[in-house]
Amino acid sequence: MHVLFEEDGAFKTATILTDNDASLQVETASGKRAKIKSSSVLLRYLTPAPGELLSLAEALAEGIETEFLWECASDGEFSFADFADDYFGHKATTAEAAALLLALHSAPVYFHRKGKGRFRKAPPDILAAALGGLEKKRQQALAVERMVGELKAFTLPPEFAPLLNQLLYKPDRNRFETKALEAACAETGLSALHLLEKCGAIRSPQDYHFQRFLLEYFPRGTDFPATELPLPPTGLPRAEVQAFSIDDAATTEIDDAFSLQTLPGLGWRVGIHIAAPCLGITPASPLGEMARERLSTVYMPGNKITMLPEAAVESFTLAAGRDCPALSLYLTVTPEFEISAHESRIEMVPIAANLRHHDIEPLFNEQTLAAGLPEFAFRDELKTLWHLANACEGRRGKPSAMQGNNDYNFAIAGDLADAESCRVEISERKRGSPLDKLVAELMIVANSTWGGLLAEKGIPAIYRAQTGGKVRMTTSPQPHEGLGVAQYAWSSSPLRRYVDLLNQWQLIACLSGDTPHFKAKSDALFAAMRDFDLTYSAYAEFQRGMERYWCLRWLRQEGVLTIDATIRRENLVKLDHLPLIQRVPSVPELRSGQRVRLSIESIDFLTLELGCRYVETLDLVAAVAEVTDDPVEAVD
Repeated sequence: MHVLFEEDGAFKTATILTDNDASLQVETASGKRAKIKSSSVLLRYLTPAPGELLSLAEALAEGIETEFLWECASDGEFSFADFADDYFGHKATTAEAAALLLALHSAPVYFHRKGKGRFRKAPPDILAAALGGLEKKRQQALAVERMVGELKAFTLPPEFAPLLNQLLYKPDRNRFETKALEAACAETGLSALHLLEKCGAIRSPQDYHFQRFLLEYFPRGTDFPATELPLPPTGLPRAEVQAFSIDDAATTEIDDAFSLQTLPGLGWRVGIHIAAPCLGITPASPLGEMARERLSTVYMPGNKITMLPEAAVESFTLAAGRDCPALSLYLTVTPEFEISAHESRIEMVPIAANLRHHDIEPLFNEQTLAAGLPEFAFRDELKTLWHLANACEGRRGKPSAMQGNNDYNFAIAGDLADAESCRVEISERKRGSPLDKLVAELMIVANSTWGGLLAEKGIPAIYRAQTGGKVRMTTSPQPHEGLGVAQYAWSSSPLRRYVDLLNQWQLIACLSGDTPHFKAKSDALFAAMRDFDLTYSAYAEFQRGMERYWCLRWLRQEGVLTIDATIRRENLVKLDHLPLIQRVPSVPELRSGQRVRLSIESIDFLTLELGCRYVETLDLVAAVAEVTDDPVEAVD
């Protein structure tokens, strides 16, 4: 006697050796012996042989039409053996019964299993829905196959066009377009990014990086909603000064300016004047809410996304030739350049000039200071302020935070809408120049003095603190060890940083005797601090990424094949004349400061990867501050 039984979802045949009612000892056609449960047996039969039954049944099952089988089945539950007798019109043979079992089992859409060897045909409505689903899957599979073929031929499937941002930046693996892209990548050996580029889905690598940033931080676009500009403040006293600013050529958000008046017999009266948008913008106003949402201006080579609308910036920027609302800090400075007193005022400040680095620095630098300055506008004011800056730096006991590093200016010629045709020029400028020190030290004085004023009056503010080498934002007036000051509250850039704007609201309330907008330990204060810290870091990371992209573009544009570099540590190098830090695995073990020559092996504008190979070691030079890894704290 033989049996047909089910084991692990598969049908098997064997010969009975021992029948123990609840279980059977059987031997399969291959000679393997096993113990099976009687409940798993579907048929007991004499012929054909176990090794032949399934082959015969499979051949017969191929001739059974599933749709006709469903038509023949009754509506109730049935046994496959009984149904086999009805279907074949006679007492079904073992092979016929097994064939019908295989046919029923292979059509779960048409027949639902109800137990051992028992089935029930699917109701018409459920069957129709299931068949519709199968057809949809079949069509989707065909569509995926077609899309894979198009992608392999570097043609963008039409279904991809409305989904490009999702496919590029946040692919949904449940979508068939994503499955097609993954399959095509597997077959071509290309990453999704590079395959889509070959299919023309990426306008330019520059646009790819920019759009990825916008999708995360500006999903509604960078345009500002229409809003009324604030009215200029009235009734403010006019300062009797001639103030001037010092910025690079591209600066439009001019936040700070300086003035100098001689005090006979006492020294000087130094004015630090900060643009005061808070005199026209409140936290709850539309412009205040826009600034709270953006939190900072975003900078990148050739472009920027401002925190405030251009018209609002124009209303409060310290532009030359007009009186501007400002928050002023006046320092009484002795002939020995000691600060003997300070006073804060809200006033209108006449701006006499907007000095630019590229115009002033050739005239005012270490060499010209040593040789005797030539005649130029604001020469004496700059020299006096520089002496004050040196004295402030000495009192802090810390060198200027900007000293020993280089600034890099990117000039992009052309339309960024067609970034591939643009040319980039990168100029290098050493930090720590007399102009840099002058501005940095006076900003440290302003931010630490106003931070101290807010702390003394018990008015909440947001501070920058550094203890144990770690810089962080805090609502407590804690020391900034890196700058050597008791407290440091960013207050000098309210046109482009929300923390400065917030602190200015608090300062103006303090000076005016009004109730501060932000209360101590309020949710609004902590949320603004947290969101600014995260967002400001993300904006800075994006800026570094875009600068890296344009550095790579410059290397390709200039046809650079070899470039010199300086070892920072291990295989981390700083490329000459570029703000580009790069790991070069082939560099041998060398000390920090060692000079090496590298060859440019590969450039990938999409991943921003640069492949370099070590060529030779150059003459050893002393390690300089530029190759340190200490973070530079912004002091403006």
